[in-house]
Amino acid sequence: MRYISTRGHTANSLNSSGHTFTEILLGGLAPDGGLYLPETYPQVSRDELEQWRHLSYADLAYAVLSRFIDDIPAADLQALLARTYTAGVYCNGRSSAQASEITPLRWLERPDPAHGEGGLAILELSNGPTLAFKDMAMQLLGNLFEYVLARQGEEINILGATSGDTGSSAEYAMRGKKGIQVFMLSPHERMSAFQRAQMYSLHDANIHNLAVRGMFDDAQDIVKAVSNDHAFKAKYKIGAVNSINWARVAAQIVYYFKGYFAATTGSNARQVAFAVPSGNFGNICAGHIARMMGLPIGRLVLATNENDVLDEFFRTGVYRPRVAAETCATSSPSMDISKASNFERFVFDLVGRNPAMVRQLWLEIDAGRSFDLSGTSFFARLPEFGFVSGKSTHADRLATIRRTFEKYGLMIDTHTADGLKVGSELRTPGMPMIVLETALPVKFEETMVEALGRKPERPASLQGIENLPQRVAVMDVSVEAVKQFIEQHLS
Repeated sequence: MRYISTRGHTANSLNSSGHTFTEILLGGLAPDGGLYLPETYPQVSRDELEQWRHLSYADLAYAVLSRFIDDIPAADLQALLARTYTAGVYCNGRSSAQASEITPLRWLERPDPAHGEGGLAILELSNGPTLAFKDMAMQLLGNLFEYVLARQGEEINILGATSGDTGSSAEYAMRGKKGIQVFMLSPHERMSAFQRAQMYSLHDANIHNLAVRGMFDDAQDIVKAVSNDHAFKAKYKIGAVNSINWARVAAQIVYYFKGYFAATTGSNARQVAFAVPSGNFGNICAGHIARMMGLPIGRLVLATNENDVLDEFFRTGVYRPRVAAETCATSSPSMDISKASNFERFVFDLVGRNPAMVRQLWLEIDAGRSFDLSGTSFFARLPEFGFVSGKSTHADRLATIRRTFEKYGLMIDTHTADGLKVGSELRTPGMPMIVLETALPVKFEETMVEALGRKPERPASLQGIENLPQRVAVMDVSVEAVKQFIEQHLS
C-alpha cells in the first residue's frame, strides 16, 4: 500500500510511487501541506465481511489495518493490536461485563422489522483511559510510534492541538514512551474543568502542555505553521498525532465494521446509518473510507453544534471557515472548530482525486477565504457518498440529554447528544441508526448537572482529578512563542 498527498506530493517526484505507511506515520502533514491518503482504497467483499463478522476486536483490527499497513511484519502488527485492544485498557465502560467487546453496542430502540423499524443504538467508544473515543486510535498510535522509533533508532517530538479530548488521549498514550516528547496546545480556559485536569495534572517528563489565549483553530493553525516550516520540523524531528495523522483515521475505520456487525446480526446485505458528532471531520472521515471499502453504510449523518461550517457545506456546497472571533464557545467544546482539517481528505475524493483542484481550493482557505462548489458537477455527486447533515444547539443538547435519560435510563455527554439529536431527525425506515458516542458524561459534569440536576458517575481512578496539581504554560497565539518553547525544552 502506497500513500499520496491530497495536494499531489509523492515520495520524491510526480513520477514516484508514493510513501509506505511507516514513512508517513511519524510526519503528519505532507511536505506540500496536504494530507496523506492511500493511492486506492482496499475493497472488502461480502465473503470477507462474513469471515470478519465474529472476530474479536483485535483480530478485526488486524483484518482491516493489514490492508493499509504492509511494511510492518504481520506477526508484529498482530502483537501490537493484541496489546492495544484489551479489556484492561478499555475498562471504563458502563458495564464491566462488556469490556472485552471494546466497543459494545447499546440499543436504545431495538429493531422491529415487522413494523419497518431498524432500531436506534449507541456505539460505546469511550471506555478507554481518558473516557473519549479518541482513545480508540490514540492507544494504538502510541504503540505504533514506540515500535517504529525503536526499529529505526530514532526519536520524535510530537506537536499537537486539542479542542478537549485529543490532548489527553495523546498524552495518556505517549506518557513514558521511549524516544517521544509531547507538546500539546489547547485553547486557554475553553475546555471543561475535567478535560483540563486530565491533561494538566500529568507530570511525566515527556509531556508538555501549552495553553494559547485563543480558540482551537488558532492552536491548530500554529501546529500547521510549524509543520510547514520544513527546516524547523526536520531539525527538531516534529511529528503529529492530530487527526491529520493518517494512522489515527485508519484506526477509527475499525469500529465502523465492529458497529455494523453488532447491529446487523448475520446479514451482510443490510445497510446501516451512522450518526457522527463532527468538528474536525476525522471521525466521520473514517466512516467515509469504510464505506468506500465496501461496508454497507447507507447514510453518514454529520452532526455539528452551533459551529456549523460542515453542515453549511453539505447543505449548500459552500465551505466557509470562520475566524476565531466568529467561533462559538459551546457546551460541546470538543466540536468548537470552524476549520476542519480532515475535510480536505473528503474533498479530494469528491473532486475525483484531482490534486490540482484541491490545491486551488485550499489556496482560498489558507488565504482566509471560502470556496463554493454549488452548481458544479462535484457537488452534484455528493449523494453518491451518502452524507446528510444537521446541527444541534445548547437547548437541543439539554433536551436530548433529559429525554435520553428519562426514556432510556442512559446518561449521555453533550457531543453524543448532538449526534443523537441529528441522527434521530434523519432516521430512515428500516435502516438501523448507530450514534457514535464521543465521551462519557463525567467529562462535562457542569452541563450534565444543568440538564439533569445530578452529577454523572466517574471511574474510581479519576475521583478528585480536578484537585491535583496542574502544570501548563500559558501563552499568546504565536508561532514563534511555541517554537521557542520547543527549542528551550529540547536543548
